[in-house]
Amino acid sequence: MEIRRVCIVGASGKLGQYMIQHCLDRGYEVVCVCRERSVQKLDKFNGKISIVPGATDDREVIEKAVEGCDGVLTVLVPWGVSSYSAGTAQAVLDFAPSDARLIFSCGWHITRDGKDVYPWPLKAFVKIFGWLARKARFADLNDQVEACDRIFASDKRWTVVRGSDLEGGESQGLPLWSRHVGDPVLKSNLTRRVDFALFMVEALVNDDLIHEAPAIVGCQTPSALAFKAARQI
Repeated sequence: MEIRRVCIVGASGKLGQYMIQHCLDRGYEVVCVCRERSVQKLDKFNGKISIVPGATDDREVIEKAVEGCDGVLTVLVPWGVSSYSAGTAQAVLDFAPSDARLIFSCGWHITRDGKDVYPWPLKAFVKIFGWLARKARFADLNDQVEACDRIFASDKRWTVVRGSDLEGGESQGLPLWSRHVGDPVLKSNLTRRVDFALFMVEALVNDDLIHEAPAIVGCQTPSALAFKAARQI
């Protein structure tokens, strides 16, 4: 399927803005969804994109935004304690065209088959931050888990991209990926944010990633370079 029109759900953040630019660089028509108070963050793209303002879990907003789209890029953000991520994911699954490529972003803490092996700092962060965030009613990491469970159960053409720790900086190229956290290639646990966005956009045209939940790492990190060197032996 040729990609011509792409919707970016959660477009106003850093990841979303990088995805906008990657899509524009490829000549895609871009429709963006973001909260009304964040629309001004996209001023630099004026005249190049269309914007549907509203909450990303608003089903009417999503239905309008994804109409006629060949691909939907969704940033799953677990804001609050009202199933924001799950509501966003469900709306995209329900209203995106049946043959559209659906790419979702989340963190490494999501597991599809329970075979991921997490380093203790990540497990501690998820446990401590998750508890504090829920107590403050700021965010609910379990909401992102529920969102991804709904995606995994869907027969739509989805991919869930699981990001490592992120950093700023210029692009280093397309990240490497593996099916399970704990695989040696992922050991460095670091990806440039611009390259996370690049992987999301590239996934639109990579049918090998359909029904996969790739965990990614920067292609110039020590573990990625060691992996590539080992493959050349």
